[in-house]
Amino acid sequence: MVESDFGLCSECWSQTAFIGGAVCDSCGRPVTAEASENRVVCDACLSDPPPWSRGRSAILYNGAGRSLILAFKHGDRTDIARPAAQWLYQASRPVLADVDVIAPVPLHRLRFLKRRYNQAALLAKNLAALTSVPFCPDLLLRTKGLGGLEGLSAAERAEKLRGAIEPNRRRTHLIAGAKVLLVDDVLTSGATLRAATQACLTANAKEVCVATLARVAKDA
Repeated sequence: MVESDFGLCSECWSQTAFIGGAVCDSCGRPVTAEASENRVVCDACLSDPPPWSRGRSAILYNGAGRSLILAFKHGDRTDIARPAAQWLYQASRPVLADVDVIAPVPLHRLRFLKRRYNQAALLAKNLAALTSVPFCPDLLLRTKGLGGLEGLSAAERAEKLRGAIEPNRRRTHLIAGAKVLLVDDVLTSGATLRAATQACLTANAKEVCVATLARVAKDA
């Protein structure tokens, strides 16, 4: 990391796969599309539509991008949140219109006590600071499903997260009738974001969009 507008040295910048060009409007996956197409949806989202309406990601989860995420998530590199939010802001501009509240995907309280911070909350807070949209760190709560998802199949991830995320009863007035933007660090299978989106819809959100700093190139 460097003190600059882009936050990375030139070498790391060149090794980070920033997502640009045509992307799936639902999940943010890079796609091949004709310039005349207004809304592009990838085959995966056509066959299994996500519960959220639109999604965007800033970088691909590989190479230097993966190292960056791991340092942010497990290496106490909370300083990454500020430049990363700027990248996410640029990527998520199409889904920011008319958003009423920005909130992070929640972390289980035991995981929070161990890690001492929620990287998604830091990212969401810095993203909200670049907009005029209110930030709510505890809009949702993760009540179960403790433990990592690494190594699990998409079906196993979905099963583990079934009912694991709930709307915070003290914040349901911020969700009802609102367009919510959910923020997370990585989109892998989409199971966590699906559970978080469903929690918002259960609390009568008008619409849910998602934004992640990174996403895997395939199987998301």
